[in-house]
Amino acid sequence: MSGPITGRAWVFGDDVDTDQLAPGLYMKGGVEAMAAHCLESANPDFARQVSAGDIVVAGDNFGMGSSREQAAMALNALGVGAVVARSFARIFYRNAVNLALPVLVCPDAGRIAAGDRLTLDPAAGTIRNETQGIELACEPLPDHLMALIADGGLIPHLKKKLAARAG
Repeated sequence: MSGPITGRAWVFGDDVDTDQLAPGLYMKGGVEAMAAHCLESANPDFARQVSAGDIVVAGDNFGMGSSREQAAMALNALGVGAVVARSFARIFYRNAVNLALPVLVCPDAGRIAAGDRLTLDPAAGTIRNETQGIELACEPLPDHLMALIADGGLIPHLKKKLAARAG
């Protein structure tokens, strides 16, 4: 990932759990099956209508529940560009970063409406709401996490570092 992330906002509430993101009922079907049912309990149209680069926006405690990394994988499989929330469950936050899904803590996430056009700059910690003409501050992602995300996640990042040391 390099540069800003631009997409349409999909807004959800507080306490979105990992079973809503990656329903356990579809675990045996793999990531694609889980992605096809991602967030359907909150918005039945989400998985069918989300477009590459769109941004999931939520309230507090996004990604609570189990430690299943498939929750972030399902969002990646759908092409979600980033997740913005007032707060995240720690394990989801780390899983998302490890899988190269940008996650931004934004105290004012509640000011974003469904369908708003957003431009995020994770390194600067800014969200430009093009629809409302406002800018919101969020916690910037530090350089080392931006590098990890840019490399495609934790495993590709580590492989790159190890190759540089060996070469």
